[in-house]
Amino acid sequence: MLAVISADLLASSSYPKELLERVIQSLNREFNELEKLSAKDTKFQIYRGDSFQGVVHAPEMALLFALRIKTAINRLHLKDRDTNKAFKREADLRMAIGIGTSDFTRDSVLESNGEAFQFSGRTLDELKNENRKLKLRTSNMAVNGEFNTSFFLFDTLSDKWSTASAEVIYYLLKGFKETEIADELGISQSAVNQRKKAAGWDAIEALLDRYQTVISQEFVHGK
Repeated sequence: MLAVISADLLASSSYPKELLERVIQSLNREFNELEKLSAKDTKFQIYRGDSFQGVVHAPEMALLFALRIKTAINRLHLKDRDTNKAFKREADLRMAIGIGTSDFTRDSVLESNGEAFQFSGRTLDELKNENRKLKLRTSNMAVNGEFNTSFFLFDTLSDKWSTASAEVIYYLLKGFKETEIADELGISQSAVNQRKKAAGWDAIEALLDRYQTVISQEFVHGK
Protein backbone atom coordinates (compact mmCIF):
# COMPACT_ATOMS: atom_id res chain seq x y z
CA MET A 1 0.00 0.00 0.00
CA LEU A 2 1.11 3.52 -0.75
CA ALA A 3 -0.37 7.01 -1.02
CA VAL A 4 -0.35 9.24 -4.06
CA ILE A 5 -0.81 12.99 -3.79
CA SER A 6 -2.14 14.80 -6.85
CA ALA A 7 -2.60 18.56 -6.83
CA ASP A 8 -2.96 21.70 -8.88
CA LEU A 9 -2.67 25.40 -8.20
CA LEU A 10 -5.88 27.34 -7.81
CA ALA A 11 -6.40 30.11 -10.39
CA SER A 12 -2.75 29.93 -11.43
CA SER A 13 -3.41 31.83 -14.67
CA SER A 14 -3.97 34.95 -12.58
CA TYR A 15 -0.65 34.70 -10.71
CA PRO A 16 1.92 37.39 -11.45
CA LYS A 17 5.07 35.93 -13.02
CA GLU A 18 7.09 36.58 -9.85
CA LEU A 19 4.57 34.76 -7.67
CA LEU A 20 4.41 31.75 -9.99
CA GLU A 21 8.20 31.59 -10.00
CA ARG A 22 8.27 31.62 -6.20
CA VAL A 23 5.59 28.92 -6.07
CA ILE A 24 7.56 26.61 -8.37
CA GLN A 25 10.76 27.22 -6.41
CA SER A 26 8.98 26.54 -3.12
CA LEU A 27 7.40 23.34 -4.42
CA ASN A 28 10.72 21.97 -5.64
CA ARG A 29 12.42 22.90 -2.38
CA GLU A 30 9.68 21.20 -0.36
CA PHE A 31 9.79 18.09 -2.57
CA ASN A 32 13.53 17.82 -1.89
CA GLU A 33 13.00 18.15 1.87
CA LEU A 34 10.20 15.57 1.92
CA GLU A 35 12.36 13.21 -0.09
CA LYS A 36 14.75 13.10 2.88
CA LEU A 37 11.90 11.89 5.13
CA SER A 38 11.05 8.98 2.83
CA ALA A 39 12.81 5.63 2.67
CA LYS A 40 12.06 5.48 -1.08
CA ASP A 41 11.95 7.96 -3.95
CA THR A 42 8.80 10.09 -3.72
CA LYS A 43 9.09 11.05 -7.40
CA PHE A 44 7.25 14.34 -6.94
CA GLN A 45 7.02 15.96 -10.33
CA ILE A 46 5.52 19.21 -11.61
CA TYR A 47 3.71 19.07 -14.94
CA ARG A 48 1.87 21.62 -17.09
CA GLY A 49 3.46 24.29 -14.89
CA ASP A 50 0.61 24.28 -12.37
CA SER A 51 0.07 20.64 -11.31
CA PHE A 52 2.11 17.97 -9.56
CA GLN A 53 1.98 14.39 -8.37
CA GLY A 54 4.11 12.29 -6.03
CA VAL A 55 4.23 9.10 -4.00
CA VAL A 56 4.28 8.70 -0.23
CA HIS A 57 5.42 5.16 0.55
CA ALA A 58 4.28 5.45 4.18
CA PRO A 59 0.58 6.29 3.62
CA GLU A 60 0.09 7.27 7.26
CA MET A 61 2.43 10.21 6.54
CA ALA A 62 0.55 11.45 3.47
CA LEU A 63 -1.52 14.08 5.26
CA LEU A 64 1.57 15.56 6.91
CA PHE A 65 3.29 15.71 3.50
CA ALA A 66 0.22 17.32 1.93
CA LEU A 67 -0.10 19.97 4.64
CA ARG A 68 3.59 20.81 4.49
CA ILE A 69 3.28 21.41 0.77
CA LYS A 70 0.09 23.42 1.22
CA THR A 71 1.50 25.70 3.92
CA ALA A 72 4.76 26.16 1.99
CA ILE A 73 2.62 27.73 -0.74
CA ASN A 74 0.05 29.49 1.46
CA ARG A 75 2.78 31.47 3.25
CA LEU A 76 4.07 33.08 0.06
CA HIS A 77 3.44 36.75 -0.71
CA LEU A 78 4.97 39.45 -2.87
CA LYS A 79 5.30 42.03 -0.13
CA ASP A 80 8.62 43.02 1.42
CA ARG A 81 10.27 39.71 2.34
CA ASP A 82 11.56 41.22 5.57
CA THR A 83 8.04 42.10 6.67
CA ASN A 84 6.43 39.68 9.12
CA LYS A 85 2.97 41.18 8.98
CA ALA A 86 -0.13 39.16 8.09
CA PHE A 87 -1.25 39.41 4.47
CA LYS A 88 -4.05 37.83 2.49
CA ARG A 89 -2.95 34.55 0.92
CA GLU A 90 -2.01 34.88 -2.74
CA ALA A 91 -1.49 31.21 -3.69
CA ASP A 92 -3.31 28.01 -2.81
CA LEU A 93 -3.65 24.38 -3.85
CA ARG A 94 -6.31 21.80 -4.51
CA MET A 95 -5.04 18.37 -3.33
CA ALA A 96 -6.22 14.76 -3.45
CA ILE A 97 -4.75 11.84 -1.52
CA GLY A 98 -5.32 8.33 -2.87
CA ILE A 99 -4.33 5.24 -0.87
CA GLY A 100 -4.12 1.81 -2.49
CA THR A 101 -1.94 -0.53 -4.47
CA SER A 102 0.57 0.28 -7.20
CA ASP A 103 0.44 -2.16 -10.10
CA PHE A 104 2.71 -0.49 -12.60
CA THR A 105 5.72 1.57 -11.54
CA ARG A 106 7.85 3.67 -13.89
CA ASP A 107 10.71 6.10 -13.28
CA SER A 108 8.26 8.93 -13.91
CA VAL A 109 5.36 9.12 -11.49
CA LEU A 110 3.21 10.36 -14.39
CA GLU A 111 3.72 7.02 -16.18
CA SER A 112 2.94 4.86 -13.13
CA ASN A 113 -0.46 3.31 -12.51
CA GLY A 114 -2.51 1.36 -10.01
CA GLU A 115 -5.29 1.82 -7.49
CA ALA A 116 -3.60 4.63 -5.53
CA PHE A 117 -2.84 6.62 -8.69
CA GLN A 118 -6.39 6.20 -10.00
CA PHE A 119 -7.96 7.14 -6.67
CA SER A 120 -5.83 10.26 -6.41
CA GLY A 121 -6.22 11.43 -10.00
CA ARG A 122 -9.97 10.87 -10.17
CA THR A 123 -10.52 12.57 -6.82
CA LEU A 124 -8.58 15.63 -7.96
CA ASP A 125 -10.85 15.80 -11.00
CA GLU A 126 -13.88 15.64 -8.67
CA LEU A 127 -12.51 18.50 -6.58
CA LYS A 128 -12.51 20.76 -9.63
CA ASN A 129 -16.31 20.59 -9.62
CA GLU A 130 -16.66 21.03 -5.84
CA ASN A 131 -15.91 23.85 -3.43
CA ARG A 132 -13.27 21.68 -1.77
CA LYS A 133 -9.48 21.81 -1.54
CA LEU A 134 -8.51 18.57 0.19
CA LYS A 135 -10.00 15.10 -0.18
CA LEU A 136 -9.08 11.46 0.47
CA ARG A 137 -10.06 8.32 -1.38
CA THR A 138 -9.35 4.73 -0.35
CA SER A 139 -11.14 1.40 -0.81
CA ASN A 140 -12.65 1.84 2.68
CA MET A 141 -15.80 3.97 2.51
CA ALA A 142 -15.93 4.47 6.29
CA VAL A 143 -12.41 5.91 6.30
CA ASN A 144 -13.26 8.13 3.33
CA GLY A 145 -16.37 9.40 5.09
CA GLU A 146 -14.59 10.22 8.34
CA PHE A 147 -11.70 12.11 6.86
CA ASN A 148 -13.52 13.90 4.07
CA THR A 149 -15.84 15.37 6.69
CA SER A 150 -12.80 16.41 8.73
CA PHE A 151 -11.05 17.76 5.65
CA PHE A 152 -14.09 19.86 4.79
CA LEU A 153 -13.84 21.45 8.22
CA PHE A 154 -10.10 21.90 7.72
CA ASP A 155 -10.78 23.70 4.42
CA THR A 156 -13.06 26.11 6.28
CA LEU A 157 -10.38 26.70 8.91
CA SER A 158 -7.44 27.12 6.53
CA ASP A 159 -9.39 29.45 4.21
CA LYS A 160 -9.20 32.00 7.04
CA TRP A 161 -5.40 31.82 7.32
CA SER A 162 -3.24 34.79 6.53
CA THR A 163 0.25 34.28 5.10
CA ALA A 164 1.61 34.76 8.65
CA SER A 165 -0.66 32.05 10.08
CA ALA A 166 0.28 29.64 7.30
CA GLU A 167 3.97 30.30 7.91
CA VAL A 168 3.72 29.42 11.60
CA ILE A 169 1.79 26.23 10.79
CA TYR A 170 4.44 25.37 8.19
CA TYR A 171 7.20 25.45 10.77
CA LEU A 172 5.12 23.58 13.35
CA LEU A 173 4.57 20.82 10.78
CA LYS A 174 8.35 20.67 10.38
CA GLY A 175 8.67 20.06 14.13
CA PHE A 176 9.93 23.49 15.15
CA LYS A 177 9.26 24.71 18.70
CA GLU A 178 7.75 28.15 19.32
CA THR A 179 11.10 29.62 20.34
CA GLU A 180 12.73 28.25 17.17
CA ILE A 181 9.98 29.70 15.00
CA ALA A 182 10.35 33.05 16.74
CA ASP A 183 14.09 33.04 15.97
CA GLU A 184 13.46 31.97 12.38
CA LEU A 185 10.91 34.72 11.72
CA GLY A 186 12.41 37.44 13.91
CA ILE A 187 9.27 37.85 16.02
CA SER A 188 8.43 37.23 19.67
CA GLN A 189 7.40 33.85 21.04
CA SER A 190 4.09 35.37 22.15
CA ALA A 191 3.43 36.46 18.56
CA VAL A 192 4.13 32.91 17.39
CA ASN A 193 1.75 31.55 20.00
CA GLN A 194 -0.99 33.99 18.96
CA ARG A 195 -0.65 33.01 15.30
CA LYS A 196 -0.59 29.35 16.26
CA LYS A 197 -3.87 29.65 18.15
CA ALA A 198 -5.51 31.80 15.46
CA ALA A 199 -4.63 29.20 12.81
CA GLY A 200 -6.18 26.36 14.84
CA TRP A 201 -3.02 24.36 15.43
CA ASP A 202 -4.47 22.20 18.22
CA ALA A 203 -7.25 20.97 15.92
CA ILE A 204 -4.79 20.38 13.07
CA GLU A 205 -2.48 18.40 15.33
CA ALA A 206 -5.43 16.27 16.52
CA LEU A 207 -6.43 15.63 12.89
CA LEU A 208 -2.89 14.56 11.99
CA ASP A 209 -2.74 12.18 14.96
CA ARG A 210 -6.13 10.66 14.12
CA TYR A 211 -5.19 10.26 10.46
CA GLN A 212 -1.92 8.54 11.29
CA THR A 213 -3.62 6.16 13.74
CA VAL A 214 -6.49 5.15 11.45
CA ILE A 215 -4.44 4.82 8.27
CA SER A 216 -1.82 2.76 10.11
CA GLN A 217 -4.50 0.42 11.45
CA GLU A 218 -6.43 0.07 8.21
CA PHE A 219 -3.74 0.04 5.55
CA VAL A 220 -0.27 -0.34 7.06
CA HIS A 221 -0.70 -3.10 9.62
CA GLY A 222 -3.18 -5.01 7.53
CA LYS A 223 -6.23 -4.75 9.74
